[in-house]
Amino acid sequence: MIRAFKTADIDQIQAMNKAEGWDNLVARHEQTLNSWQHSIAYVMEIENEIVGCIRALTDGYVSLYVCELIVREDVRGKGYGRDLLNFVHDIYPSTRMELLATASSKEYYAPRFRPFYGFRRTYHEDLRSE
Repeated sequence: MIRAFKTADIDQIQAMNKAEGWDNLVARHEQTLNSWQHSIAYVMEIENEIVGCIRALTDGYVSLYVCELIVREDVRGKGYGRDLLNFVHDIYPSTRMELLATASSKEYYAPRFRPFYGFRRTYHEDLRSE
C-alpha cells in the first residue's frame, strides 16, 4: 500500500538512508525531516513496515523532480520502486519526471528514463574561479 508520509515514518526512512550510505541525510536529521514534511512524500508499506519511499518536488505543470527514491534492499526486484515512481507521476501527469542517479542505481533507471546532464553545488562549496 502506498500512502502519504507521516512524521512518525522518519526513523524507518533514516534506517534506509543509513543502509544506502546516505550518511549526510542521517547526520542532518532535522533538515531531512523538514525536507520530507515540505515535499511530495509517500511511503510503501507492507505488513506495517515501510519497504520503500519517495520524496519529490514539483510546480505541478512542467517539472516533477524526484529527490529520493529508496526501496529496502531485501525487497528489491519486485517493482516497488517503479510503483512509487508511477504513483507520484500519475498525480502530476503533465510533468516531466527528473531525477539524479548514483553510479550504483544508474542501471535501474537507464531503461525507464533518458539521460540528461546537470550540475550540483552545495551552498558552502566555493567553486568560483579565481
